[in-house]
Amino acid sequence: MSGPVAVAAADLGASGGRVIVGRIGAARARAGQARAGQLDLHEAHRFPNTPVSVLGTLHWDILALHDSVLAGLRAAARDFDLASVGIDTWGVDFGLLDSAGSLLGNPVHYRDSRTAGVADRVQAVVTADEMYEVTGIQRLPFNTIFQLAALAGTPQLTAARTLLLIPDLLGYWLTGEIGAELTNASTTQLLDARTQDWATPLIERAGLPTGIFPPLRRPGDRIGYLLPAVARAAGLAAPLPVTAVGSHDTASAVAAVPARGGDFAYVSCGTWSLVGMELAEPVLTAASRRANFTNEVGIDGTIRYLRNVMGLWLLQESCRAWAAAGLPVDQDELVAQAARVPPLGFVIDPDDPAFLPPGDMPSRIAAACRAHGQPPPEGPAQVARCILDSLALAYRRAIIEVQELSGRHVDTVHVVGGGTRNPLLCQLTADACGLPVVAGPAEATAIGNILVQARALGAAPGDLDGMRALVRDAQPLRRFEPTGTDAARWRAAAARLA
Repeated sequence: MSGPVAVAAADLGASGGRVIVGRIGAARARAGQARAGQLDLHEAHRFPNTPVSVLGTLHWDILALHDSVLAGLRAAARDFDLASVGIDTWGVDFGLLDSAGSLLGNPVHYRDSRTAGVADRVQAVVTADEMYEVTGIQRLPFNTIFQLAALAGTPQLTAARTLLLIPDLLGYWLTGEIGAELTNASTTQLLDARTQDWATPLIERAGLPTGIFPPLRRPGDRIGYLLPAVARAAGLAAPLPVTAVGSHDTASAVAAVPARGGDFAYVSCGTWSLVGMELAEPVLTAASRRANFTNEVGIDGTIRYLRNVMGLWLLQESCRAWAAAGLPVDQDELVAQAARVPPLGFVIDPDDPAFLPPGDMPSRIAAACRAHGQPPPEGPAQVARCILDSLALAYRRAIIEVQELSGRHVDTVHVVGGGTRNPLLCQLTADACGLPVVAGPAEATAIGNILVQARALGAAPGDLDGMRALVRDAQPLRRFEPTGTDAARWRAAAARLA
């Protein structure tokens, strides 16, 4: 294709979404140096993603999200001649369609309590070892397999004929085409990690209906075209292709990690933090299962070998609690105040299940500190410092263990996503890991989405190395070197949580 190509990335996270247009073109010179290519970003629309509690069940407001995607496409189409659109979201959650293709109920939020105790019930039938040997997915209480098991015997699951994960549901409403994109399907604990197909024998043993799982598609596949009514609502005169991308947001984010070579770890840091390495094959050992590492599919058949860490949810929810109490805080100022708090005075395990539900996070953090024989943090600055120190400590543990379990070496940690805007967290990660941290890009998920679309159109490099070179060339990055903080202090802090 000649000239820059414009594509739209609908990138929906757990706390907010955005539609970003990327313009991608051939290499050009800058300041006398060759460029890997052109990659310009333009934010068309940004919107909140606010869950809704109805009769004790926490739902995603899926119709509002659909409407926000259309609003983003309208805004993008006013300024750009779009060649494609792609959608990525969080994983595991889904909608169920009936035989007429109608949605049977609002998708339920993974933080809802309906899965309490369900994992134990399922694994009484299919053991944790058996599940891991097939799927390679870590046990999390909200995995899709457990959400479906929680619906066993209900009219909704009985009437269901198709399961669509969130990006596939939104894509279905745009195009009328049904399918399941592979990177997101791999988060369900229902996909065979070796064959990268639905794990039908496992699904049957878990007592779930096998006929509801749609055909799989891969990043770069053409899903279809906007339906005529959708195109009109989006202000588009011509049919617009919808392209499958790494529809799990972490898959898109990892595709945009600006690494050189393969000896890197990544922290995709937002509401959740995903910490791991990119591998060619899954690691399905008993040691990997005990360490709660997961094997999710990435772009081009790679494996995202990682651990979920609770992430900036702890800080986001703390800020909501303070605001509700009449003490609103500015997060940038809060981080600056936290930097003046002495380090490692209070640490918690961010992955304690007590921190998963919404609610009064500062009180839960104080209780966790007391339970480990530590004084509780007092005031927002100390709470924020506790959270950031604890996240860095969790990243340290994950990066040590990912090397041991994979047999691979890490020489650099790449932090991408919203966490790149938190310089204290980036520096603490470098200090805790004893490794340089490269921070950026902040919009890695949207960039990975954009690059996969552009590659499918012939407008971006054909391999991951080339796409990553384009990101390095086009995006501002910041490097944090370890300050030489005594590693023994980090080990001692970790020992407090043992």
